[in-house]
Amino acid sequence: MQLRPLSRDLSVSPQIGVADIAALAAQGFRSVINNRPDGEEPGQPTSAMLAAAASQAGLDYRHIPVVPGQLQEAQVSAFAAALADLPGPVLAFCRTGTRSSTLWALQAKGPADAILETARTAGYDLSALRPRLGDAAHVQ
Repeated sequence: MQLRPLSRDLSVSPQIGVADIAALAAQGFRSVINNRPDGEEPGQPTSAMLAAAASQAGLDYRHIPVVPGQLQEAQVSAFAAALADLPGPVLAFCRTGTRSSTLWALQAKGPADAILETARTAGYDLSALRPRLGDAAHVQ
């Protein structure tokens, strides 16, 4: 697993497997957010499989699927609500981690430069989001 921290309570990663859930629990994670739609790629574990593994490992689990290129404001709101509701630390994942990072950036509070630098440090170039991060809602 390639865990990439975005904050004290949130890391993102590329696709995880059912066997990774127990390892996440052992590393101290308390929740998982899955941002991949089921069936996006052959062999990908289903949300139901991951939810069952999370439950068995004592982790909270949310499924907020995002189809590539079709991110909706409702998904950003659901991600923000999940971060507010779920016990941390939280791992969010998708195929590469970019959708999860994008959801985080769009709900994050603070200067756009700081949000983009945090993502860049984690390995994600979200510079295309700059116009959306310039909203007053994102400025401290």
